[in-house]
Amino acid sequence: MRKITLLLAALMVTSLTFQSCEDMDDKAVPVNDFIWKGLNLYYLWQEQVPELDDDRFSNQAQLNSYLEGFSSPESLFQNLLYEPGTTDRFSVIFPDYRVLENALQGVSTSNGVEFGLVYADESQTSVFGYVRYILPDSDAATKDIQRGDIFYAINGTPLNDGNYQSLLSETTYTLNFADYNDGELTPNGEEVTLTKTEYAENPVYTTNVITEDEHVIGYFMYNGFYSSYDDELNAAFGQLASQGVNELVLDLRYNSGGSVRTATYLASMITGQFNGELFAKEQWNSKLQAYYEDRNPAALVNNFTNKLSNDAAINSLNLNKVYILTTRSTASASELIINCLKPYVDVTVIGDVTTGKNVGSVTLYDSQDFSKNNRSGVHTYAMQPIVLKVVNKNNFGDYEQGINPDIELKEDFGNMGIIGDPNEPLFATAIADITGNGRFSIPDNNNHKLFKDSKSMRRFGTEMYKDDILEGGFNLIKNLQ
Repeated sequence: MRKITLLLAALMVTSLTFQSCEDMDDKAVPVNDFIWKGLNLYYLWQEQVPELDDDRFSNQAQLNSYLEGFSSPESLFQNLLYEPGTTDRFSVIFPDYRVLENALQGVSTSNGVEFGLVYADESQTSVFGYVRYILPDSDAATKDIQRGDIFYAINGTPLNDGNYQSLLSETTYTLNFADYNDGELTPNGEEVTLTKTEYAENPVYTTNVITEDEHVIGYFMYNGFYSSYDDELNAAFGQLASQGVNELVLDLRYNSGGSVRTATYLASMITGQFNGELFAKEQWNSKLQAYYEDRNPAALVNNFTNKLSNDAAINSLNLNKVYILTTRSTASASELIINCLKPYVDVTVIGDVTTGKNVGSVTLYDSQDFSKNNRSGVHTYAMQPIVLKVVNKNNFGDYEQGINPDIELKEDFGNMGIIGDPNEPLFATAIADITGNGRFSIPDNNNHKLFKDSKSMRRFGTEMYKDDILEGGFNLIKNLQ
């Protein structure tokens, strides 16, 4: 009984000690109080941070004194992270929760050019960019710029690892182009001026179906696990199913992640024969893990399903094999798809090693239960800390260094190809492996290391997250108080 009582005490938004002392002062440092208590309860590495220890402060007054020592909420947040920049590369705090919410659904300021930045040479100082794809109905979609274009400068200033952020953050700028031949850049005098506006990206980019003998091969480029586009995702699989697809090439090259729930839907669309079986398991910090396992173990699992959250039937292909295209920008929920499908179906990865992000976050607001409901009106801060690790059916999730491809093939900046075209190098390689007509090959002249990309440059651009803080655990905690 004592063990259960202590566990529940640890899970309260404010500890029993704090509740008995100085309740009237628990908002003396409002944002900082929210940050400390939210991280103390939910942060995945809470036990590794001495300042977040449950016994660090004996009363609210001591906590307030500690919190008053920080110049800003951001400085406190950074101070409470575990090995920031290495172990924890992904936890973030936003002064305006609305910006965070938009980012979670693919809304940002964009001119429509999604690009990668790579080092130009071994010195790893000079940088050049290459266009990955153009967003429809954007400013770039109206200009003379396309996939495969190479740019070496902004407004005439050559890019390097020190100026890229300031140059590319401007609302309006001019890209200066170059020709790319055998790894060498030659400025060609061409340029294009682009302007950013607020843009909501539909991650369902394109589908295509080609038939070779008995192989009906579906191609699907998907660029973000944004839950507000689950219906569009389902519709895309409906189209593929209606055309009798019996092979699938899933292009996640530029997909840096998103919703765990949407990833579960996608896995269920690829398959369909595993409805109700375990797809992915979550591992939280020890006190939350113990609580969930004891009171609501279902909150820790994500099962294959045949319905979306709005009860719409999922369109499934019932496949036993899938080909997945990757780059160094393939991250988080995309990696979850690869890792958690492997125990069930044959997954062939073609491309480059992925990012290596096996942890996920959740949005915390300043409210009694950290949900958006009845959040504080004193400020607009919200946190997106890392709170869980995701493993597959076999309890494997250790791919911090990335997932290696089965067929290694980096993109060739001199031959990017057309997305969805069967002659595009990575797609062509998948087709050749499916049909057994010999592996497609291109010269391996890409020795350029990826530096950044347009999504990773955005705050919260490469995240995997839970959609709802209230799933399972906290409602139970409230009922037991």
